[in-house]
Amino acid sequence: MDDNAATVLLIQFARTPVAGRVKTRMLPHLTAAQACDLHCELTLWTCRQLLNCRLGEVELSVAGDTTHPLFTRCRALGVVRVSQQRGADLGQRMYRALHDGLAEFDRVVLVGSDCPEIDAGYLGQAVAALGTAPLVLGPASDGGYVLIGARKITQEVFRDIPWGSDQVYAQTASALTQAGLPWAQLPILTDIDRPDDLPVWDALQRAAHTRARSV
Repeated sequence: MDDNAATVLLIQFARTPVAGRVKTRMLPHLTAAQACDLHCELTLWTCRQLLNCRLGEVELSVAGDTTHPLFTRCRALGVVRVSQQRGADLGQRMYRALHDGLAEFDRVVLVGSDCPEIDAGYLGQAVAALGTAPLVLGPASDGGYVLIGARKITQEVFRDIPWGSDQVYAQTASALTQAGLPWAQLPILTDIDRPDDLPVWDALQRAAHTRARSV
């Protein structure tokens, strides 16, 4: 871990795994139980990516039951704290997480648990971008974003955004412009939300298994 790691907080957003309530856009291609298993696999994968990049402390921010065994496993991997998301919608929850993090850290990077393409290199780009811009966004191929990082944040960035739609990134960019906040943009990545996204996840797992066998 480098000398600046104490100034960086990585936050992972996750939902408590409940069959029929997570990864619902995978239904009926997957059963509810299979979709829930996928959610757990992606959550653990993302957690390991954040920890392995060794850029700073990792916090897991949960919507739901923070005591679920899935999150106990994340804590055992090295997550420093498991917190409860607070806010009426996703925008409020992200704002509060970033705002609270910036009270203690110089740079805060927040990701979800749906994009296994986020790796150490991508996270490093995000942290580096915050050296020159107050905010960084990692766009998603579906029109949302997979990462948001900040040195400075304002509530306006998260207001009146149609969360879950293909306009999230575009409207967030517009809100940033109106708020007078310049931002850096990272490469586009893919969230694993729909059946068509599963080949991306399968390819990443195969590559990881190949690397593990070659060690």
